[in-house]
Amino acid sequence: MTVRNLEALLRPRSLAVIGASNRPGSIGTRVMANLLAAGFAGPIMPVNPRHSSVSGVLCYPSAEQLPVAPDLAVICTPAASVASLLATLGAAGTRAAVVISAGLDAAGEQQLREAARPWGLRILGPNCLGLIVPGIGLNASFAPGFARAGRLAFITQSGAMATVVLDWAAETGTGFSHFISLGNSADVDFGDLLDWLAGDPGTDAILLYVESVQAARKFMSAGRAAARNKPVIVLKGGRSVAGQAAAATHTGALAGSDEVYSAAFSRAGMLRVHAFAELFAAVETLSRRLQLRGSRLLLLTNGGGPGVLATDAWMAAGGTMAPLPPALVAALDGVLPPGWSRANPMDIVGDATAERYRPALAALRASGTDWADALLLLHAPTAVADSEGVAQALLPELRDFPLPLLTCWPGGADARRARQLCAGAGIAAYATPEDAVTALRQTLEYRANQSALMETPPWPPEDFAVDLGAARALIAGALATGRGLLDAAEAQALLQAFGIPTAPARVAADAEQAAGAAVALAGPVALKLLSGTITHKSDVGGVMLDLAGPAEVQAAATAMLERLAAARPDARVEGFLVQRMARRRGAHELIAGIGSDATFGPVILFGHGGTAVEVLADRSIGLPPLNAMLAAQMVRRTRVWKLLAGFRDQPAANLDAICDVLVRLSRILIELPEVAGLDINPLLADAEGVIALDARVLLVPHAGPAEARLAIRPYPRHLEERIQVAGSELLLRPIRPEDEPAHRRFLEQLTPTDIRFRFFGLLREFPHSELARYTQIDYDREMAFIATRPGSDGTPETLGEVRAISGADNRSAEFAVVVRSDLHGQGLGLALMEKLIRHAGERGIGELVGHVLRDNRPMLELATRLGFHVTASDGEQHTVTLVTGAGNLRP
Repeated sequence: MTVRNLEALLRPRSLAVIGASNRPGSIGTRVMANLLAAGFAGPIMPVNPRHSSVSGVLCYPSAEQLPVAPDLAVICTPAASVASLLATLGAAGTRAAVVISAGLDAAGEQQLREAARPWGLRILGPNCLGLIVPGIGLNASFAPGFARAGRLAFITQSGAMATVVLDWAAETGTGFSHFISLGNSADVDFGDLLDWLAGDPGTDAILLYVESVQAARKFMSAGRAAARNKPVIVLKGGRSVAGQAAAATHTGALAGSDEVYSAAFSRAGMLRVHAFAELFAAVETLSRRLQLRGSRLLLLTNGGGPGVLATDAWMAAGGTMAPLPPALVAALDGVLPPGWSRANPMDIVGDATAERYRPALAALRASGTDWADALLLLHAPTAVADSEGVAQALLPELRDFPLPLLTCWPGGADARRARQLCAGAGIAAYATPEDAVTALRQTLEYRANQSALMETPPWPPEDFAVDLGAARALIAGALATGRGLLDAAEAQALLQAFGIPTAPARVAADAEQAAGAAVALAGPVALKLLSGTITHKSDVGGVMLDLAGPAEVQAAATAMLERLAAARPDARVEGFLVQRMARRRGAHELIAGIGSDATFGPVILFGHGGTAVEVLADRSIGLPPLNAMLAAQMVRRTRVWKLLAGFRDQPAANLDAICDVLVRLSRILIELPEVAGLDINPLLADAEGVIALDARVLLVPHAGPAEARLAIRPYPRHLEERIQVAGSELLLRPIRPEDEPAHRRFLEQLTPTDIRFRFFGLLREFPHSELARYTQIDYDREMAFIATRPGSDGTPETLGEVRAISGADNRSAEFAVVVRSDLHGQGLGLALMEKLIRHAGERGIGELVGHVLRDNRPMLELATRLGFHVTASDGEQHTVTLVTGAGNLRP
């Protein structure tokens, strides 16, 4: 339901406390006391049949006898009474409830949802601490304290974590716009609140404490939308994967749940932190908006020890130390004492005062900014240079320094005052070298996640030919015989159907046929056992390499069968796969595959492969759908990337070919929902390209839409169609991220009048940030159809666009349409609107609503022709509304 009726939850004008009490120590007593102490301005109505008043406020015997329906009800009664209370309150007009009551099982929570659903009543909880909105004096919780007003929103699944944070915030003076305990999330969850808070002007950043996510697609949709507007910072509990069951594929075993959560947070543009102390520190860091371009750090310090600690921490985090240009070293030799380090870290000796820092900073300023990405100034207090004095003296030089700047002032009270001076001047300041390095790492990680969220992939998109018919026939045949695994030959055929390079191979029924296959393949071969009952062939000696000639192959096949009979007499043998040896000197052994996560569905894995893949534990996880850009980011998150990039006399591997395999795997899991697991191990990669030597495919029958299992809805190819407009054939399709350049040209070709009609203003520029929002849409809650045709350079040109944005409840969607100015009057606007109306009906959207300027007569006439109801909203614009359905289209 997303934000529907959340206004009543988060900005209520009146409320009732069901189960309010005067009994000391009871939750009802505490909730009532908190509400009265916080200063809520609206009516507070306690309900309890055993009291005439609670805390001096008139008490009502039942919810039915309340004088008015409260916007919000806080329910503290026994679990068995909650469902009937929600039904009563909903019928009366209440639209939100905080259910503090605990003890409801899954069936009980379902009863709550069923009781609330007819009225659209939203439920926070059950089993929650409650919520606090300091700005309106609302403390609808049984927390042991209140929160200051501020601009941070905090959402937690743990009531204990809520009380810890409240206690910490009281000591540090941290304020909140919203402080929300989710409890069991029977209704309102992270996705709902992210949607609300993303648009809340009083919230600058959103902090989450997450233990689990129930609705992955809603979480990803809302999270990506929120992270485009403001920082979303996540602390995830439950990182251990102890007890994870063994999987039939390496990918399934390696893709631990916590790693998938990290991949999801990254894909959503959020920042994940790993400790409570980092959660709020990250807000301070990101608020500085340091424009880091890379990881080359310059360290200026008066202390060798702290400088070494900072350097060690930065290198351990994957950073690099910027080498000092020779000209800078020479310049510093002229202004620093002979004992300075003449290297980075720049140790200017322990007796350094502000008078020594100043010329060093001036030399750095004069050296330019193209050789380093950030400066960390670290000062340890000494008898000749206290921290506060140095900070005060250096503030003019630090305020406008050309490099992104952080400062570190370790120590006690004097250092604390130095940090306060810097913070007051808008300069990042930290208490320890490790804190400063953590801030740098978080900034780089956040910027990388944001960049990935907003980056435009190159045209053309990864649209490649696949043989879906052959692939589906393979899977259907295996499932029809009750097999959950493809044999090696079938797995190779599946990869070939999706264009993934494999080594030439032949299937043999017995040892004699294997010898014949070796002759046909010519040259050294690998022999692999075909058995649906053996999970990993190498465990039973089912793989032999570098076999030369038919005799050697036949002998190896016979010996293989003998070993198998001794080790696994129950094993079923279908034959052998004889595969030409891939001679790729210096090639890297990689793993690429598909796994499935219980929360986020199918995932893609990439990493260092070979027989020791679990031991090396070098992998990255990605959520589909992938494009080449996202695939490259996956590769770069691994340690093996440093080898793939080339070293010494070893040339770099073909990154494009590696990424192409990952994109094709993404297409496999989108198109073939029965593929529950897939390993390519090893995937050989070198400068020439890639080749899949072995593959294992796990199948599970699937019913329902293929895309339903994905956390992010992929590009909906089935919505593409060809149309005829004014004698020309156009492609009408959903917009793609790759369309950004064409969309910019399209908007720039609109006349000022069309710009005003579409955007209600005269826009002159379309920055990348805005164009990314137009083209990188979430197909699960927004749709934009564009009409395209090939331009003079062969790339598509955009001729018209229609889009609609709806909430997750699908009750209503707001639409807008625009056609290139030189194509008016040719029927393109009608075609676009008809496409949108059909789509809205198929998606179950209840109504389409648009706002049209009064002088936009063509649009008003088109809306009338299509059956929209037109009403005048004010003097400047009209609202047009259509209840969607198959009968609305008019000829």
